[in-house]
Amino acid sequence: MVAGELVQEHLRADTGAPDDITVCRKTVELQGAAADLGHGAERSYEPACTDQEQEAPPDEKEVMLPNGGGEEAEERDGKMPETRLYRRRFAVLTVFSLYSLVNAFQWIQYSIITNVFMSFYGVSSDKVDWLSIVYMVAYVPLIFPATWLLDQKGLRLTALLGSGLNCAGAWLKCASVSPELFGVTITAQVICSVAQVFILGLPSRVASVWFGPREVSTACATAVLGNQLGTAIGFLLPPVLVPMTPDDIKLMGHNISVMFYGTAVVSTVLFLLTVIVIKDRPHLPPSHAQAVLPDCPPEDYSYRQSIFNLAKNKAFVLLLISYGIMTGSFYSVSTLLNQMIMTCYENQELNAGRIGLTLVVAGMVGSILCGLWLDHTKTYKITTLIVYILSFLGMVVFTFTLDLNNIYLVFFTAGVLGFFMTGYLPLGFEFGVEITYPESEGTSSGLLNAFAQIFGIIFTLIQGKMTTDHGPLIGNLFLCAWIFLGILLTALIKSELKRHNVNIRANGNLQALPSECPGDDPSEKTNGLKLEPSVSFSRETSL
Repeated sequence: MVAGELVQEHLRADTGAPDDITVCRKTVELQGAAADLGHGAERSYEPACTDQEQEAPPDEKEVMLPNGGGEEAEERDGKMPETRLYRRRFAVLTVFSLYSLVNAFQWIQYSIITNVFMSFYGVSSDKVDWLSIVYMVAYVPLIFPATWLLDQKGLRLTALLGSGLNCAGAWLKCASVSPELFGVTITAQVICSVAQVFILGLPSRVASVWFGPREVSTACATAVLGNQLGTAIGFLLPPVLVPMTPDDIKLMGHNISVMFYGTAVVSTVLFLLTVIVIKDRPHLPPSHAQAVLPDCPPEDYSYRQSIFNLAKNKAFVLLLISYGIMTGSFYSVSTLLNQMIMTCYENQELNAGRIGLTLVVAGMVGSILCGLWLDHTKTYKITTLIVYILSFLGMVVFTFTLDLNNIYLVFFTAGVLGFFMTGYLPLGFEFGVEITYPESEGTSSGLLNAFAQIFGIIFTLIQGKMTTDHGPLIGNLFLCAWIFLGILLTALIKSELKRHNVNIRANGNLQALPSECPGDDPSEKTNGLKLEPSVSFSRETSL
């Protein structure tokens, strides 16, 4: 390794702010380094950082502790904080994934049998469509109070709100099974859409707080998988439970009641499990990256400042836009898939639903494989970029093969498109956590989801208009152009794996590629921590 590339970092006290941690770096003497390559580079250190551990004054020792003096996070003899993985983490992940599944099921259960609810309530199709659109509309304005609550009150309260509102909305739907009570079912769906705000941003938070460095990406992908599985079940189950019976409204109401009551019972069980199982965090942190974070926000912590810090992070802003483009495109394709299939293939309503199911199921497989790959390689940027490019190619192939009068080819191309587009979801979450650490995972994920909803609404409206006026080809080409722009934006992201490098530095495994991340503010405060950019913070980990 070239002289000066491998450096070691130590914590030092920040005498001006006892609640902050400053990661200082040892500077390398560059003069004469070329002559000393055979003997090792000569190093000079800042006065506050020494090779030999020295006895620090009592007040300075308190400052050096990650929690501003907490004894549980770090031993006073200078050892790294103790970490531990608990078996409870699997129960937390399972319960969260299941109630996220039910929430996604309640989102799609109306639109997949639009004709049934039109006949039962005597309303037009656009009113039934709004029962699904309300999920996207509600998310954008409510994401900021939801992420503030997650930041201030923790995982448990946020999870209880998500699961509880989901349960309340499900029971209110049971009271709406009457042709004149369409307003009640709208109110119930609005409650479920609010519950979604407290659900979609949690996968990366659950994974980071409960799972270790070697499994965090897979855990995040599994949490995302629950929501996708709910959508898949939503494609399958409602048409089976509520068949179209236009001549027997009473039987139709009975079938709708069976679906609603079944959903409400499952939601209630999951809410009770949420109360029992989910906690804010384990007793001991699962990783060193979590160990150095304070257990609760310091007194001078500002949620507004946290948002401002994320807005100044150029890499995260680029990720926000590129993530919004990709996920918004997926939302648009999923929403308009039936319309596209019916335009190119007559009398294929059943296959249109099956193609949608293929799209979602393939995406579930892609999410898990992408999560496993990230845990194995930690190559966040290159993996994200490759998946983005493959999604673009999949979209192009889907666009130009849609009208070839081969429905089985559409099954295949839609599966490939869903595999990469949905596989991108956990990649975006985890990449966002890495480049914004130590900011709250809920805040970064919430903003990513908000941009996805905004782009989803815009793309759905524009592509829908283009598809109606000019055909599916023009509408899909519109999305292809935007996805290509997303590739360019992703390539511009400067990848700095902050969380990952905290973990490998703590384990004494300094194998990251040294590089500075230009444009970062060394004195920037984030979540009670102050991190100076270090040459051991890499853009990507070497394989």
